[in-house]
Amino acid sequence: MTESGYTNTKRDWRSVLRHDFPASLVVFLVAVPLSLGIAVASGAPIAAGLVAAVVGGVVAGALGGSVVQVSGPAAGLSLVVADLVHTYGWRATCMITLMAGLVQLLLGVFRVARAALAVSPAVVHGMLAGVGVVIALSQLHIVLGGQPQKSAVENLLELPSQIMNNHGHAVMVGVITIAVMLVWNRLPRLRAVPAPLAALLIGALPASVLGWDITRVDLTGGFSSLQGPVLPAGDWHAIVSAVLLVSLLAGVESLLTCVASDRMHSGPRADLDRELTAQGAANVISGALGGLPVAGVVVRTTTNVRAGARSRWSTVLHGVWVLLFTLAFGWAIMLIPMEALAALLLFIGVQMVNVAHVRNLRGHGEMPVYFVTMAGVVLIGLAEGVLIGLGLAALLALRRLTWLSVQVRPDAGCWRVVVTGSLTFLGVPRLTDSLRAIPAGSAVELDLHVDFMDNAAFEALHAWRLEHERTGGTIDIDELHDEWYSAAVSGTRMFPAKSPFRHDRWWLPWAYRRSGPPSGEVGPDAVPAAAVADAEAVPDLLKGTREFQRRTAPLVRPLLTRLARGQAPSHLFITCADSRIVPNIITASGPGDLFTVRNIGNLVPRHRMAPHDDSVMAAVEYAVGVLAVRTITVCGHSGCGAMAALLGEVPPAPAEWEAVFGTDFPSLRGWLRHGRHTLARFVASESAGDDAGPLDRLCRVNVIQQLDNLRSHPRVDALVRSGKLELSGLYFDIGSASVHVLHQERFTPVPELRAAAGTG
Repeated sequence: MTESGYTNTKRDWRSVLRHDFPASLVVFLVAVPLSLGIAVASGAPIAAGLVAAVVGGVVAGALGGSVVQVSGPAAGLSLVVADLVHTYGWRATCMITLMAGLVQLLLGVFRVARAALAVSPAVVHGMLAGVGVVIALSQLHIVLGGQPQKSAVENLLELPSQIMNNHGHAVMVGVITIAVMLVWNRLPRLRAVPAPLAALLIGALPASVLGWDITRVDLTGGFSSLQGPVLPAGDWHAIVSAVLLVSLLAGVESLLTCVASDRMHSGPRADLDRELTAQGAANVISGALGGLPVAGVVVRTTTNVRAGARSRWSTVLHGVWVLLFTLAFGWAIMLIPMEALAALLLFIGVQMVNVAHVRNLRGHGEMPVYFVTMAGVVLIGLAEGVLIGLGLAALLALRRLTWLSVQVRPDAGCWRVVVTGSLTFLGVPRLTDSLRAIPAGSAVELDLHVDFMDNAAFEALHAWRLEHERTGGTIDIDELHDEWYSAAVSGTRMFPAKSPFRHDRWWLPWAYRRSGPPSGEVGPDAVPAAAVADAEAVPDLLKGTREFQRRTAPLVRPLLTRLARGQAPSHLFITCADSRIVPNIITASGPGDLFTVRNIGNLVPRHRMAPHDDSVMAAVEYAVGVLAVRTITVCGHSGCGAMAALLGEVPPAPAEWEAVFGTDFPSLRGWLRHGRHTLARFVASESAGDDAGPLDRLCRVNVIQQLDNLRSHPRVDALVRSGKLELSGLYFDIGSASVHVLHQERFTPVPELRAAAGTG
């Protein structure tokens, strides 16, 4: 081994001992109680949950495609397993788990893992929420000292009578366990011990000391009590369906967790095909040893990352600790009350109904899929609920893909019809109904802004055109996108796929349009920084002007011809010279709307302040005196380099900006003296209740100060006092692309309003 190789190996082991070893202990302490509880919810032997935890940690951890994902028994599969145990028996269920693992291995070999990501997350989250509700309802009966019913509906109907009965000690254990789960993480000094473990220990303590009448966990015989799998007996169609259901549910949950884990750490990215193969191997081994199905689990993965794990050693070691603990201290597990495990499962079931997921889905219009899937799982069954959710998701996707807007309105002596979207047979009823409102013999301007037109839509549109022209009407058709209609009239064959819109990315920087962001992404990581840094400014500028002349100039020429006589802007807009701030984009304004002043830090020098500068006030005087603008807006932004310089936090630049504007930046240093009132105001301001960092707080304080600076000029102050001029402040958060408006020295986000699609 070379010296450098030895050094790297030594460094790797130090990292394992420093980060992964302690993280594995934390995950182990979380995994044991969860594995026991999931085994109980699945109707399986208690030891089966521990076997799955060991195999998931050692096998899936060592072979998997993610360095931080933790696999083991999953609550989301407990309903399927419970139904299989009831139908085929436990040993046959183990064989179904083994065969499901073989299916996953086969899918991993053929590298189809990415296809699993096509499943709508709304269906997955809805399924998990439904499973959580079913688990919570069934375990609530055990916590109350009773027995769960056969279905969630029966559990719900029997709940009032169950609550009315006196259950004594069982209820006390459950209440103590749930109370500990609720308050444990709110006690900072106790967080070193995971809440599930603490809840079971504290719940078991009074039961043991006071001799309460409870049911204990049965782990008699430990791992040796488990028997090998046997072939299930029954309809082979149902058995094959069960194998596919287990493999797909476990695989999809594992892959989605794997994708989510990539967002939690900065290490190597996950290999999904390798992860699916590892999950298959783990399920084959777990089924052969008599364990539960294995899948990647979000709770344990999140715990692993938060505990500081850096490599797969944490996952592997946690499985080793579960094995050693069960062999050496299996007797301690038998002291845990079943009611405490039921209370733990009840708490987990409630947490599976994740409000954050509902909030995220709301913005994408997928809440119906979530709630329908959840209701289907609770009221009908897991497989049926998932199928219903997938069907609804497919229908909604089809509706979005075939979205069509038809607007019909009178316009200067003619009728204007604007058709936008995908013009298919599904939109023909809306199209014909809208066109029926146009009087016979009238002049019509038809704008087709469609990315696809099928034959049914073409025939309906063409038949209407011929009939309208027969009655003396005229139709001027303008296809703003591809010429689907013209091609169909001439008999030209069009490519059957939908075509991309031409002008949907006009606002992208040159580097993005030149090289194209990978996978259609638009963001700070979509194009490598080197690609932007190496951009040749002059060629791109000339290319941009040519693109303007070819595409945009014909569209805006009529407007600019009218504006050529003079300007009448309504706003004076003062903002930073930062290249990421584009006033016309963030205000959705066009030519002639804004009279704009840009400088470093969007600063406005105070009246008679040294060093003297007339450039900003010259623009202000011209705007209010000649152009008669009614509003002056100062717009700041997040991460402003000028504000960073005032704080001494200079962003990366040549020679660190000469140690904060040294000899090579005399003009810049002099200009930033106009920001000293901002800095003084920032120092004197309160930061309580503000989650932003110092830099972004200073950027917002700067907007408020510049508005005060404007009032220091007598002419501006007089106009404001007379009500002839209004001052306003905006703050643009670059990272979230959100605009905040100033109101009584506080910034509030501008709400996102959805425009309703025209329906004719």
